[in-house]
Amino acid sequence: MLAKRINSLIVEEKFRGPPVSGNGGYVGGLFSTVVDAAGSGSIEVTLRSPIPLDQPLQVIYHTDTSANIVQGETLIAEVREDDFEMQLPSPPDWSLVEAAAPDSFSFGENLNDLLVGRQGFHPICFCCGVEHEDGLGVYAAPVASSVVGEPSNANPNTMVAAIWPTKRAWADESGCIPIEYLWTAMDCPSQFAFLADDIRTGLLGRISARVHERPVAGETLMVVAWTIEVQGKKHFAGSAIFDRAGKCYSEAKTVWIGTQ
Repeated sequence: MLAKRINSLIVEEKFRGPPVSGNGGYVGGLFSTVVDAAGSGSIEVTLRSPIPLDQPLQVIYHTDTSANIVQGETLIAEVREDDFEMQLPSPPDWSLVEAAAPDSFSFGENLNDLLVGRQGFHPICFCCGVEHEDGLGVYAAPVASSVVGEPSNANPNTMVAAIWPTKRAWADESGCIPIEYLWTAMDCPSQFAFLADDIRTGLLGRISARVHERPVAGETLMVVAWTIEVQGKKHFAGSAIFDRAGKCYSEAKTVWIGTQ
């Protein structure tokens, strides 16, 4: 149960995705706390407008489990409980992911038409940007395809993965990785899964996530993401965070609004 309602939030500039907007995963995790302060539930965040940086956003509650995030008259996001279902894959072999790392879309040049001459698809993104001065360093790369469930099309699901060495400096008062960082880490890899199929998905429209347990900050983890299906311009992907033994700490289902 929500212990205390939150009236306003600020997404700091550090937590950007695109140059002038918040990272979708980070803001999803931050916004989820308005209805799930403990981060123990399953929450859906639908993004309706670009997320302003370093500006106060207001929280308007409908119930204890649903709210809107607004800036003046502009609807930024809708937040609600959502007990989504998704089949998880077995994580790929650790050494396979390490070997694939140099092929990450975080390292290629001139991948983003809006940032010519820069390194990576989102060079300054808090999640996947190698040019971010203090980012999370989640650099996902294509790995062997793995069928997860039954895709609606005839193609097997495409998978990407990253070894994610977290930092002790990220720890909250409990010594664990913050909820927002876990949501962040599951964002960009799910877009990279479509990039591996040469599909550019545009912006994140929705992210639903469930944190089973928060890992201790400083632990080295694996982030895995895979395509699920395409419905018109809606591109569905899954992502999850595992430890070396295959324990799943969190999972997310994302909807990307495609350009093709």
